[in-house]
Amino acid sequence: MMRKFMVAGNWKLHGSESMLKNWMADFVTNDQSAKGIDVALCVPFLYVPQLSDSAPRSLIVGAQDVSAHASGAHTGEISAAMLKDVGAQLVLIGHSERRQHHGEDDALVRAKFKQALAQGLMPIICVGESQQQRENNETFAVIERQLAAVIDLLDADNAGQCLLAYEPIWAIGTGLTASAEQAQEVHQFIRSQLASKDVTMARQIRLLYGGSCKGSNAFELFSMPDVDGGLIGGASLAAEDFVAICRQANKLLDKKQSN
Repeated sequence: MMRKFMVAGNWKLHGSESMLKNWMADFVTNDQSAKGIDVALCVPFLYVPQLSDSAPRSLIVGAQDVSAHASGAHTGEISAAMLKDVGAQLVLIGHSERRQHHGEDDALVRAKFKQALAQGLMPIICVGESQQQRENNETFAVIERQLAAVIDLLDADNAGQCLLAYEPIWAIGTGLTASAEQAQEVHQFIRSQLASKDVTMARQIRLLYGGSCKGSNAFELFSMPDVDGGLIGGASLAAEDFVAICRQANKLLDKKQSN
């Protein structure tokens, strides 16, 4: 069976109760996502319970981060069990902004990934290179290192519930977007790294592209053979813009199923 697309919205440090209420009303009115794709919304932790209470069954409830610790003296941390308890089903791990601005290294990403798996949360592991690293032809080396931190924790049993998102740092919030060919090149490399461990696992795991993806370029990006969906940032703040991307994923899925 063909893998479903996954389109995940990430609100970053945006939101309020009224914003979520209005967003959800617009999403439900315009939602075309339930036909054949998985759709998630990742909100700041405070709004996870509200999202869980108001989201239609077609929308996966996501959080933006998780603690590397299960419990204990870690003031301010939010554990995977706590996220699960208030309705989260999915969590972002290793987002480029966490790596850049909060000093998260590969070891910490690995620890967070293990916590998410232990509680049955669907993790989205984020990887990607900076502009300088791309210019220095270090893209594949950076991706390989970031994957190495978690690849031994992936297997054919859990790959279907795990996602990897390629986020070229130079294309996040800059207005720049990797071309469909550039995205495919890196996604193909990621798939090959997974296949070197387990071919079945490599086929099961979904690879998302994150970096200025919007309704106008989603179809072209999602058309690439190793791009299974998107991790959407700014374009997820307005439900109408987010649904436009979901529609492009459904449009492509319909095209593939008719062939």
